[in-house]
Amino acid sequence: MRPRVVLDAPSNLGLRPPAPGTVPGCYKLAGALREQRIVQRLGALEGGVVVPPRYDLGDWREGDGVFNATAIARYTRALADRVEGHVRAGEFPVVLGGDCSIQLGAALALRRIGRYGLAAIDGSADFRHPGNSDRIGAAGGEELALSTGRGQTDLTDLEGLRPYLRDEDVRLFGMRDGDEDRAEMTALKISHATVGEIREWGPAVLARAVVQSLEVDVLDGFWVHLDADVLDPSVMPAVDSPDDGGLLPGELATLLSTLVRSPRCVGLNITIYDPDLDPDGTAGSLLTDLVVDAFTDPEPPAR
Repeated sequence: MRPRVVLDAPSNLGLRPPAPGTVPGCYKLAGALREQRIVQRLGALEGGVVVPPRYDLGDWREGDGVFNATAIARYTRALADRVEGHVRAGEFPVVLGGDCSIQLGAALALRRIGRYGLAAIDGSADFRHPGNSDRIGAAGGEELALSTGRGQTDLTDLEGLRPYLRDEDVRLFGMRDGDEDRAEMTALKISHATVGEIREWGPAVLARAVVQSLEVDVLDGFWVHLDADVLDPSVMPAVDSPDDGGLLPGELATLLSTLVRSPRCVGLNITIYDPDLDPDGTAGSLLTDLVVDAFTDPEPPAR
């Protein structure tokens, strides 16, 4: 395993305000996981922080496209610089978000280097784009669409590198069984597995098959994106969209450990957990344990 380095990316630029006059609390994710001693428990190097621009919707209105787009584009480049440096140095970045728009930074970084895949463990596809919705705005619900070249060019074509990810190089885990994006994912041949399908196949079997499909010569490696909302709200209520029917901790543990232990996995980001919604810290403790155990516990047996 390459040296791990923990890097904070505390951006909330891609989420809608939880209430008028407030900002999303997911920017506190990194601090909360650090309070759980994630750096020490991972035996990781200190990567510092990429400071985000201020969250400011200004005079944005529905129909104006992605809000905070200029700030997100600037932040994506800055985060990409840091991720790229760590990957080229042979290190394994563990990026603490932040909302899901931080995944654009990793996608851009890896596109600069070569051709990489994405294994996204997420409760939704985050695939909203102008071709399927008239409610474009929050990049945190649109980052996979943006990464695959769908949407406004100031976010999809940074440095002339559109798309950062090819459809065929994406693997999705954890969409709810009734997710409305499933039909489009299927039509586009974007590989995905819902919670029900993960249970039908078994998380260990499915994860190993996905790793095998990403450990191919055409790819230089793959990145793992973990959104805390993939977990069921009975154990992870501290997210902006806590939808029933999510994965249980043991299921996520099996998926995550199998993915990050692949020699072709080059990094991981963690997103969406909101400490403001977790006053006793229980959900944050669980999330930290899952990430640490993915690297340090024996691989879970096949089920």
